Amino acid sequence: MTHSGKVLVIDNDPDRAGRLMQLVENAGFTVESANNVANASSTLSAASELDVILSDLDLEDVSWGDTSRTLTEMNVVVPVIMFSDEASAENMMAALRLGASDFFHRPVENPEALFQSMDRCVRQRQMSRELRQSRRRLERANRELNSTVRVLEQDQQAGRQVQMRMLPATPLVLGDYVFSHTVIPSLYLSGDFTDYFTVGTDYVVFFMADVSGHGSSSAFATVLLKNLFARKRSDFLRRSDATVLSPVKMLELANKELLDLGADKFATMIVAVLDMVANRLTYSIAGHLPLPVLVSGRGAEYLSGGGTAVGMMPESDFSQQSIDLPDTFMLALFSDGILEILPPKNLIEKEQFFLDVFRREDESPATLVTRLGLDSVETAPDDIAALFLSKRL
Repeated sequence: MTHSGKVLVIDNDPDRAGRLMQLVENAGFTVESANNVANASSTLSAASELDVILSDLDLEDVSWGDTSRTLTEMNVVVPVIMFSDEASAENMMAALRLGASDFFHRPVENPEALFQSMDRCVRQRQMSRELRQSRRRLERANRELNSTVRVLEQDQQAGRQVQMRMLPATPLVLGDYVFSHTVIPSLYLSGDFTDYFTVGTDYVVFFMADVSGHGSSSAFATVLLKNLFARKRSDFLRRSDATVLSPVKMLELANKELLDLGADKFATMIVAVLDMVANRLTYSIAGHLPLPVLVSGRGAEYLSGGGTAVGMMPESDFSQQSIDLPDTFMLALFSDGILEILPPKNLIEKEQFFLDVFRREDESPATLVTRLGLDSVETAPDDIAALFLSKRL
């Protein structure tokens, strides 16, 4: 059997060192020698090319206690096999205390046992080198990853600023009507979005979208929806195209745009049109929970509605409803992230608790935000968006 590996023989007896060198060289090892530990110390570091050291325990003028401390301070990790002319238990224990991997009595009567021990040391060194190389690669990859993360965080922070600037003014006062909103992203960017804007002099269109997932891709989908409503508002002003005043038609367009996007994103939505002259609300709901809450002198109640989320299938059927609004009221729309921070455990209890919050007297958007804990949420488990429409005489 041919062996391999780089070996250092340390012995201050040249004849004895020569015989050992010849023995291991004939077995296939590459051998060099030193007459004392001090002369070899520069080659014993973790980066050393040596695989194993063959050292005599009975070196003249060597204090192994001092040498061991010196080698420890140098982080010497090359495995050592020690030899002695005396095969006593005391010598064997001394060798092991010094960190020797093995101990042999000289003359070596079983060279193959020595070679096998040396092969184990060679494998140990090879594994040590591979681990060291892996650690260096991991450290380099970690540095690169940290650099990339910093760049991504900067991009995300910039994206968040852009997304926040896309939101409408809050509050927006239009005669007796007041619109306001709150958006709390779970990450830098939010997949929840809300918007409201006037169309002509009599109407206000508003919507809430909760895009599946989190982060950049979901935020990009909200940009697409924002752009869709802006385009249709422009079509109304420039071409008298009244599509933007039809919640069903807007959901159909949103459905098509998300499907055409091909990003495997869908969104639950509420689209509504407020007729400020008639004090009338026309709305459509596309799979959105919780349902809008209308608070008036009659108490708090969920608006009815349902349907399929947009972006899931080409042939989706959306319905539209209209209601006459009370003289004074508050309408509240939330994304489903609000349900994650409510105390109850199951959905039915959460929806009941949510509705009970609105049944207290003299509620306002600001007090509701506080009562629901939205003004103190530091880390939201899910994106949260809230839109409020109030009318006070």
